[in-house]
Amino acid sequence: MFPFIGRNANKDHPARRGPLPDHRRLVMAAVVVWLAHTVHGPAVSAEQADRPNIVVILADDVGIDAIGCYGGTSFKTPAIDKLAQSGTRFDHCYSMPVCHPTRICFLTGRYPRKLQNPKWGSFPRELETQTVAHTMQRLGYATAVAGKWQLSLLKQDPQQPHRMGFDKYCLFGWHEGARYHDPLLWQNGALRDGTAGSYGPDLYVDFLIDFFRQHQDQPFFAFYSMALCHDVTDDLKQPVPYVPGKQRYLNYGEMVQSMDQCVARIVDSLEALGLRKKTWILFTGDNGTASRSIARAQRDPQAKRGWQYVREPVYVNFRGRRVQGGKGRLTDSGTHVPLIVSRPGSLAAGATSDALIDFSDFLPTFAALGGQADLPDALDGVSFANLLDGATQGKRSWAYSESKSKKYWVRDQRFKLYSNGAIYDLQTDPDETHDLQTQPPAAATQRLAALRRALQSLK
Repeated sequence: MFPFIGRNANKDHPARRGPLPDHRRLVMAAVVVWLAHTVHGPAVSAEQADRPNIVVILADDVGIDAIGCYGGTSFKTPAIDKLAQSGTRFDHCYSMPVCHPTRICFLTGRYPRKLQNPKWGSFPRELETQTVAHTMQRLGYATAVAGKWQLSLLKQDPQQPHRMGFDKYCLFGWHEGARYHDPLLWQNGALRDGTAGSYGPDLYVDFLIDFFRQHQDQPFFAFYSMALCHDVTDDLKQPVPYVPGKQRYLNYGEMVQSMDQCVARIVDSLEALGLRKKTWILFTGDNGTASRSIARAQRDPQAKRGWQYVREPVYVNFRGRRVQGGKGRLTDSGTHVPLIVSRPGSLAAGATSDALIDFSDFLPTFAALGGQADLPDALDGVSFANLLDGATQGKRSWAYSESKSKKYWVRDQRFKLYSNGAIYDLQTDPDETHDLQTQPPAAATQRLAALRRALQSLK
């Protein structure tokens, strides 16, 4: 790009010709500024440069029962367990029972029912500039998202991720093609070429690692919205490709293994770039573990498309019990998700917390980590940034979840109160089989009164 200036070129160098005229000095200064912006991106203040990076890994269809450090024994999750050993494992994080409302809550800091329960696969247009990504942009962060979107059909609206505050994105086309083998991907507003023969999760992680590398000198917010461990897309004209060399799709255990490997790559890349101690890494899930997973496609002349998907149940061994995944239900198995937060040097290694957290809390927490104290009153979320700065007591006294059936609950660390009045003691009845509504325990009077006040505040 620039001509080589050797030893013999110095006689004509501007420094040997005396000072430049004012107008030429102004031109040269403008060129220097332009080059700095082009090569390195927007100028970053010293204050912004000191702000921590934030990487959020949101696993799909993964409850606490699938993760080793939470007591799951069916699958090995060494990278995720290692992440917990380097930071804090939160034991009371709660999502919505399915993916779309969880994402609405995560992105807005608001409960979906207060937003009139946005239509499945959509996002309120009036809130597109009020997302967590826009919040971080305003604080000087570069932003990116990779993996799953499910807030629009990207073939109809490929600019939506940009409008919602993400500078860069790489997302599979929902209802358009595969998410795993030979994936159909949208990247920064256009279909991505050259994905044949590739494995989607590898490409999502590659994209994020490139993003980390490009923004080493600027704080960044990266949202890895995993495809794993959701089963394959099931509503296309033709079945999506099988695992290469096999006549089937990945089973749930294989997807957990792949998920763990992706987490390891993310952590290792930050370490290799020298960014590990400057980066908050959060690992969580969008709802409970899947109850079933697609195993293969089978020809069926009676089916609408001439074939049907064969689904297999998903069971996990968890804390001495064998349980089926609870995705889609408001029970503990459908909404109790992992939350691991790690930043070496900033958190005590191997710590645990019983603080209550729900998905509305992420936006205000990230804003606080990025240096913003004041947020709109309309938010339902409560920052847990204090817990990442040495505090041991959380600010929440109850957490919340809801379903599309307009049923919802509030809970503390032990008791859960549903909108229909049902009461469960999760310590003695984790499967929620015995409603205590008619005979609530006397020892829980004060706790249940507090939950009733919380429930009333949501009506």
